[in-house]
Amino acid sequence: MIGVLFTKDYKGARLVSAIGMGVELIATVYLVLAYLAARKTGMMHEMLFTSDFMWYPSLNIHFAFGVDGIAVAMIGLTSIVIFAGIFASWELQFLTKEFFISLILLVTAVYGFFISLDLFTMFLFYELALIPMYLLIGLWGTGPKEKSAMKLTLMLMAGSALIMVGILGLYYNSAPGGGQLTFNIIEISKINIPVAAQRFFFPFAFIGFGILGALFPFHTWSPDGHASAPTAVSMLHAGVLMKLGGYGCFRVAMFLMPQAAHEMAWIFIILTTISVVYGAFSAIWQTDLKFINAYSSVSHCGLVIFALLMMNQTAMDGAILQMISHGLMTALFFALIGMIYGRTHTRDIREMGGLMKIIPFLAVVYMIAGFASLGLPGLSGFVAEMTVFVGSFQHQDMFHRVVTVIVASSIVITAVYILKVVGILLLGPLKDQHHADLEDAKWYEKLSTVTLVLAVAAIGIAPLWLSDVISASLKPIVAKLATAIPF
Repeated sequence: MIGVLFTKDYKGARLVSAIGMGVELIATVYLVLAYLAARKTGMMHEMLFTSDFMWYPSLNIHFAFGVDGIAVAMIGLTSIVIFAGIFASWELQFLTKEFFISLILLVTAVYGFFISLDLFTMFLFYELALIPMYLLIGLWGTGPKEKSAMKLTLMLMAGSALIMVGILGLYYNSAPGGGQLTFNIIEISKINIPVAAQRFFFPFAFIGFGILGALFPFHTWSPDGHASAPTAVSMLHAGVLMKLGGYGCFRVAMFLMPQAAHEMAWIFIILTTISVVYGAFSAIWQTDLKFINAYSSVSHCGLVIFALLMMNQTAMDGAILQMISHGLMTALFFALIGMIYGRTHTRDIREMGGLMKIIPFLAVVYMIAGFASLGLPGLSGFVAEMTVFVGSFQHQDMFHRVVTVIVASSIVITAVYILKVVGILLLGPLKDQHHADLEDAKWYEKLSTVTLVLAVAAIGIAPLWLSDVISASLKPIVAKLATAIPF
């Protein structure tokens, strides 16, 4: 970010950003390898690479950081998406330096959120991630960008207020037997928060994070925000930022208030079931490519929270896999939509057709993204969704099995809108003769899309190593939820 500040023109800004994000991606690969090496020591379920610095002694606030397998996976997702996003914005020439600085600030906040072990610093990074979003959409967006930026910011800030209430509730109940209050997640997890306090503060924390995860009926900011955001911002927003919601739901609300999570799970299971089905049906009727993908994201993110609320090992493994899978494939979708819009100057599928003949590389990659979204075996979507459904159906009671069947029906609905868009957009005759001379993908666009395709395919073909890492880190969370079942 500092390097970008001293560049002279847009070429220098994008070059420095690309180099910086490339180095960051390499560092993330090293982090993953270092974490996998922890297998040999039997420490995979523990927080590793921890550091702790006192920040505000009177309130016992620390800069406390560390990672487990889930955090490592989310950091890997973020690194891939931002690397691809830099190259998807390669031609941007309006306030380029300021754009890349805002983008990198957003990513820095996301990293900080995922590695924070102190609730206060986690909330600090959460808030920091929201500030650049307003600027990135308001300055570099399209359409009614000011309105969309304002709506997104106000909705997410309302969620932040709820999260703050939940965090303060945990803090002031973190020493029920006396002693020093703490914001440390690990320390609070070892304490039995009074059930009455859990019942009061759990909805604040869960709904607050759920708003960012597009929980119904608080999802309305999402389609407008995605539609108006520039390409790289849409990629980061849907691919990474929305994952902060699901991550906070299980890391903070469910893990630290397990009794309340069990008692109120049925309410949020109903809401997430609506999110999944409603988002998929809404995507069918859209004609704007970005709105189609935005409502698809509402559906897929609803599936994440739905699986978390199943509270068993298999379903929660699937939830994390779904977060990563959806992050990659929705980033790929938004990258492609931006590239197609840059050529055709429209996102309306009714004005396009026959693009397979004109821009075959982008068309084939779009089909791959579509197949990943509808769950084609060999791609990440199949692995994630099957794990979610198998885990959800493990419950023996009728309620859980009925909602699982309803949610599973979204696969068919997803296939409808994906195949509809592919048929209209890519196949058939050319509708607009002005599109006959469109140029296919350039080198930087190929680099951006191929990076994401390889990641989607890698998870689909060889998911076990990632699943093992996630599963090991989920075990203490699942164990605590299991022991907290009210009798």
